[in-house]
Amino acid sequence: MTWFKVDDTAHANPKMLRAGNAALGLWVRAGAYAAQHLTEGTVPGVVAQLYGTAPQARKLVAAGLWHAHDHACNRCPQPAPGDYVMHDFLTYNPTRAKVEDKRQKEADRQARGRARAAEQRTGQSEKRSESSSKTGRFADDSPTGKGESDPIQHGFWDGAAGQEGVSHRDGTDPYGVSRPDPTPLLPTGVEQASYAREDSTHAVPVNVRPLRDALTAAGIVVEWNLAPADWFRLEAIVKRTAVAALVEHARGAAQRARSRPQSVRYFLPGWTALPPVPEGAPTSPSADVIPIAAARPGRVHRAADMFRTAALDTPQETAQ
Repeated sequence: MTWFKVDDTAHANPKMLRAGNAALGLWVRAGAYAAQHLTEGTVPGVVAQLYGTAPQARKLVAAGLWHAHDHACNRCPQPAPGDYVMHDFLTYNPTRAKVEDKRQKEADRQARGRARAAEQRTGQSEKRSESSSKTGRFADDSPTGKGESDPIQHGFWDGAAGQEGVSHRDGTDPYGVSRPDPTPLLPTGVEQASYAREDSTHAVPVNVRPLRDALTAAGIVVEWNLAPADWFRLEAIVKRTAVAALVEHARGAAQRARSRPQSVRYFLPGWTALPPVPEGAPTSPSADVIPIAAARPGRVHRAADMFRTAALDTPQETAQ
């Protein structure tokens, strides 16, 4: 997890006072998006439209908190046409390379810790096995002498020890009612979640398997070793977002990663930030930005009506 840092004097900054609270809401949300997706301050235009309005974006540019394409600030990179870049983002926030290097070091440290713990468990198991074998050998080395009397050999009665007759379980019940062994009945139609069983920690739930198969078909092969809380989180994501959109986003994230993602947990933050995408909805060919399911349908219908009206008003040329 990365953090979007805001200075404690930001509340009185002249630029923020000029921008106003509504535009600052867009600034904060876009900053959190840039920190999560490691864009180093770049705000895609579709994200700006999703989180705010065009007047708010213009206020941020006019106040100097954002830069549009072809800006004159020599400290900030140039965004693509239609996108924005946050002024001095890398002054207060780490670069993408620094964040990924820190994550890799943390993963290596955890791997070393797990390896040491496994070695300790193996050593303790070998010590217990060696101690058990020595105990058994020493016990066999002290047999009873010929002149000694073994009290165990003479301590039992020679009778049948209560087995003279037929027991109730071996024969018939005195009351004439058969009593079969009780057999636990399992409720029909109820199956415990696979990720909650101790013997199937890495099993993939049924409603997540289409996503797993689609990722594998797209060449993204990762481990599916999630905790129960992450399984519930992933099931909610699959329920509200189409599998095609999740695969498209994962393909883009895997291409941008410095090293191949090892676990599906790598894609959870990006999938969580995706808006709801129904099944069958068109997805973007790239996963660099968050797709918008239906952006302002009213404008689309009005534009279509204008084109139809213009076509009817245009005089038709007569054939010569």
